[in-house]
Amino acid sequence: MAKNQKIDKSVSGELKKKTLSGVGVLVLRNLLMQPISFFGFIFLSVFLKTWELGVFWAVSEIVGFLGYFSDIGLAAAVIQKKKRPTKKELRAIFTIQQMLVFGAVAILLLLTPLLEKKYDLGGNMFLYRALLFGFIASSLKTIPSVLLERKLQFKKIAVVDLAEQIVFTGLAVFLAWKGLGVNSWAWAVLLRSLLGVILIYVFCPWPIGINFHFKAIGKLFKFGVPFQINSLLAMLKDRLVNIFLWGVLGSEGVGVLGWAQRWAQMPLRFLMDQVIRVTFPAYSKLQDEKARLKQAIERSALLINLLVLPALTGMGILMPKLVSFFPQYYKWDVGIIPLWLYLGNFALGVITTPLVNAFNSVGKVKISLKLMIFWTGLTWALVPFLAKRFGVNGTALGLFLVSSTSFIAWILAKKEFGISFKRILLTPLTANIIMLASLIAIDRAFNKGLWEIWGLAIIGALIYGIIVWVMEKKVVLWMADACKEWYLGLGRQKN
Repeated sequence: MAKNQKIDKSVSGELKKKTLSGVGVLVLRNLLMQPISFFGFIFLSVFLKTWELGVFWAVSEIVGFLGYFSDIGLAAAVIQKKKRPTKKELRAIFTIQQMLVFGAVAILLLLTPLLEKKYDLGGNMFLYRALLFGFIASSLKTIPSVLLERKLQFKKIAVVDLAEQIVFTGLAVFLAWKGLGVNSWAWAVLLRSLLGVILIYVFCPWPIGINFHFKAIGKLFKFGVPFQINSLLAMLKDRLVNIFLWGVLGSEGVGVLGWAQRWAQMPLRFLMDQVIRVTFPAYSKLQDEKARLKQAIERSALLINLLVLPALTGMGILMPKLVSFFPQYYKWDVGIIPLWLYLGNFALGVITTPLVNAFNSVGKVKISLKLMIFWTGLTWALVPFLAKRFGVNGTALGLFLVSSTSFIAWILAKKEFGISFKRILLTPLTANIIMLASLIAIDRAFNKGLWEIWGLAIIGALIYGIIVWVMEKKVVLWMADACKEWYLGLGRQKN
């Protein structure tokens, strides 16, 4: 008995180290990627016209629309699977995925004349075909990426992502500066896709092959199909709505929405996505240990809220000042109200997404599926009507109203896992409210200019940091120890 406990503790300690290492590597990757993405997006939104940004965003949504049909959830099923997948299983998954991918591409090619007529794709066909190529290339990366994620080897994934980001952003900005317009995106997508496939196979080669004996993966369908139906509903809720909006608002309106959404999403992309990516396999390994799973969900949700919510608040205060300060950015002034609504939307999403991730990671896919059915229906009931009635602002308002129903997921998560929302939300919300009130008051004392923006950002961070330290000293120290442990682990690996 004692021996088994020692083994369990050893496995638990190893899982903790790998999870912390995974989060640390992905956060480090984002520390490098975010400045590239941040400044790249600024330059692109300066060099490109509003409608050109809208065209790229909308065409990406059309291609991504069928991307959800490309693996029917089998990749997530492989990550969630307790036992190591066999070569036959991997080849069968690869075979199904490629059949779906090339089927989707064939459908898009057949629909091209209709899309050209309805959405004026005539002058943007090179971008359209480049994104189709990128879609195929992305499918080739799925199996190696899944195998690396199962082993929690996020360092290699991070290298691939970073290389792709550098190449894509650098080339897109350079070509946009040279006046290539929408085609800047196309060439950048092509080069990024080729580089990503080459690197992922260098890091994780596998015995690629075809296997039509799909009985080998029959059990994976039980998790994968409901999971992918969930993703399909998310696609109907998000991507298909965006394609519909292109027809209603035009490239100009979609460009404004894309700009607002991109800025509002940045704090989420910086941290939340990385924690979600690492905790999915980590939660899966804890699905039979309810007490430890509850603690892990609370700890990761608190971490996400502590770091992302103040960033969203700060962006809501500072972005209008940035737009008014730079003359080249005046054209985006119409996007401020949608930006604020998106920030509110994503603030609710920050609280909800880790909980839905927890449902999926422990196999409770039906719960998240029911939630997604409800949110998808509500989105289609509200957003098209408000978009036609009130344009861009109405669209963003509709999405915010849908997110306001997230409390349903919170109730279900409390019932399923027994988590404490007081534990997760009290400190982040208290610190945010105090920080927001302080910055509004301090803002009146500053002279208008770039120094005001820097000053507010620094003061806001200090106020928030002090409050969090007072209320959550133990968590801050735990985070510091985790970072130290990860850093020392990197040093040992290098040596």
